[in-house]
Amino acid sequence: MAAMKLQHDRPVAPSRSYALGLLVAVYTVNMIDRQILAILGEPIRVEFALSDGQLGLLTGFAFVLLYAVAGLPIAWAADRMSRRIILALSLAFWSAMTAVSGLSRSFEQLALARLGVGLGEAGCGPPSHSLIADLYPAGERARALGIYGLGIPIGTLFALSGGGWIAAQFGWREALFVVGLPGLLLAVVVLKTLPEPQRGATEDDARSSIALPIAQSLRYLLQCKTFIHVAIGGALATGVGASIVIWAAPFLLRTHDMGLAQAGLMLGIIAGIPGAVGMYCGGALADYFGANDIRWRLQIVSVALILSCPFAIAAWLVPGRNLSLALLIVPFTLCTFFYQATSFAQIQSISPLGMRATAAAALLLVMNIVGQGGGPLLVGLLSDQFYPYLGADSLRGALSVMSIFAIWAAWHYWRAGQHLAADYKGAIQHDMRH
Repeated sequence: MAAMKLQHDRPVAPSRSYALGLLVAVYTVNMIDRQILAILGEPIRVEFALSDGQLGLLTGFAFVLLYAVAGLPIAWAADRMSRRIILALSLAFWSAMTAVSGLSRSFEQLALARLGVGLGEAGCGPPSHSLIADLYPAGERARALGIYGLGIPIGTLFALSGGGWIAAQFGWREALFVVGLPGLLLAVVVLKTLPEPQRGATEDDARSSIALPIAQSLRYLLQCKTFIHVAIGGALATGVGASIVIWAAPFLLRTHDMGLAQAGLMLGIIAGIPGAVGMYCGGALADYFGANDIRWRLQIVSVALILSCPFAIAAWLVPGRNLSLALLIVPFTLCTFFYQATSFAQIQSISPLGMRATAAAALLLVMNIVGQGGGPLLVGLLSDQFYPYLGADSLRGALSVMSIFAIWAAWHYWRAGQHLAADYKGAIQHDMRH
């Protein structure tokens, strides 16, 4: 495809639509490779004789450890070098490591392979968010990131439903082979055709886009109250959402005696359809309500998280599996996906141009280390602790406790909205001074 065309320093719609669509495809592959263990966890646990704590470690920290830490140096490069090349190389690496995971013959080997997947996927978010910020202006950015974020529910749908069916028919190793290989072909498409817009192309002001050192960028973010509250709130919300995605299948298999393929299909549909609605609406509603009052670009998340909490708790405690699945639709829609688009959109808006990829990486680091890593691990450890008292219902109790964290997350998003206007102006003033 031809290089990105600019009109008055702004990307024209066809080019940016193609770029956004390709980024959605990359993010979908990203989420398939990330979430595939959510449906494969139970057969892996049985084969390797793992405790719930070990399974939580495998599906959480084994992935996010290098994913979160490597995000900052990769973001440093993305603020200075070709974001297209970084994204293509990262995609090829994590796809290859997903396929390699299928060769694992022990818990330790699989954990090492998942570390490799996490290392590769660290190169997805920061350059993608930076590209989208240069494709769409601030008033359209949350909606655009909501579309980009559709890769999460779509990828989760394919990971759970497709992965569950393949594992039931052929085995969990074969499922890893099948989902890992397509990313290698997509990496070539990204390298050859993804446009690379001018940095700052969608801003109305003549702002400096000189890349900032990581230390200076982190100092700036740590003084930004919006970032602090979004990072904490996002980490808590991610912990709840990741726990739902990772542990819903083992819960259905153990508590409601569902088969692997059936559980994967039902959870895939819930994640893919209501989840996609939640992802898009989170960005679209933030832009809509935030047009008149900027605070609602983040405070809309508070409303969604509070509404989701009682439905999540009830989903784990009701006796029937059909009712449980029906109740899970609400937290999948309002908690697991709703907050993500506007969280990253507003962090891009309050960040100086020369540190946007770094800002995305910093937010991802906190959300993934604390939320993606800590949430599923905490549920597994609580389940092990509850087992002597609750027996087979120990996972129910652990998931119910985890669901309450959504209320804590809601408070931080409400506070973040109160600081958003001042921090948005601060970013503009920073760039005008430099």
